[in-house]
Amino acid sequence: MKTKITLIIALLISFAAFMGCEEDNTEQAGTGTMALSLTDAPIDDTSVTGVWVTVTGVKYHMKSDSAWKSFENFEGPMKFNLLALTDSISELLGTFEMEAGQYNQLRFMLDAPENGQGPPTSPGCYIEFDNGNTEPMFVPSGGQTGYKAVGAFRVPSNGTVSVTADFDARKSVVKTGGMQQRYILKPTIRLVVDNQAGSISGEVTGMPTDGSNITVYAYEDDTYSESEASDPGEGETRFPNAVTSDMVGSDCDQHQKCYHLYYLSPMTYDLVLVRTLDGEYQEVVGTSEDVTVESRKNTGHPIDLTSL
Repeated sequence: MKTKITLIIALLISFAAFMGCEEDNTEQAGTGTMALSLTDAPIDDTSVTGVWVTVTGVKYHMKSDSAWKSFENFEGPMKFNLLALTDSISELLGTFEMEAGQYNQLRFMLDAPENGQGPPTSPGCYIEFDNGNTEPMFVPSGGQTGYKAVGAFRVPSNGTVSVTADFDARKSVVKTGGMQQRYILKPTIRLVVDNQAGSISGEVTGMPTDGSNITVYAYEDDTYSESEASDPGEGETRFPNAVTSDMVGSDCDQHQKCYHLYYLSPMTYDLVLVRTLDGEYQEVVGTSEDVTVESRKNTGHPIDLTSL
């Protein structure tokens, strides 16, 4: 009798496991939708009024599949001034049907000439200055493969996930030295799932009175190194591992100076406060550590520069 009961229990467990697998497979089968938007963090140089990029296509592949595919319904080319997409402003690139499942990156195709070619007659990517001048932006060799946007997201079966690509022009645009100076576009793009993102903002007191500015850089907890403030090498930027940044401005109240850091994944951050003058780096004023971000919430974090 005990043997029969044991056999029945084993059959029931096997049946339940089989049904569970069936449900998992059903859940993963089919297609879903990704709504993809573009945003940017402000650039340090106040003389720059526009960072224009032209996106000609977007590619994707599943975590389990190495083959890159293009979104056939991308209505490009699409031209953006990244500096118009700061302070949580974003613009929709499109809504795309995809196979349901896990993704870790996308690739953006850009209309920009490779470095080493002659000056383009009609650049799709260029930088604009407050005096009205423009300069074309070149990309490193191999631009035909596209530029990686990194960040994990899951496309639900018969559902929609909203994802924002943070282009970060501050780290993406670098100027070469030498006899013939050029602006090189080395896109640094991170992907954030909108309904998982949070933000940090707050008033900054003790601001300098000599006309210099303060920029706030957000770093994942314990990842900032003082060496990042050193003079960058050729084609590199200062503070390269910052997740995002914002220049302190007066957009919270006419008598206050505030900063806003958007599209942050939920985790703990350290904030690095940096003084600049006419767009040029001066010094690290100090750090404010262990600021926790939660999904879909803003963390209020005022900073007094005199206490850092």
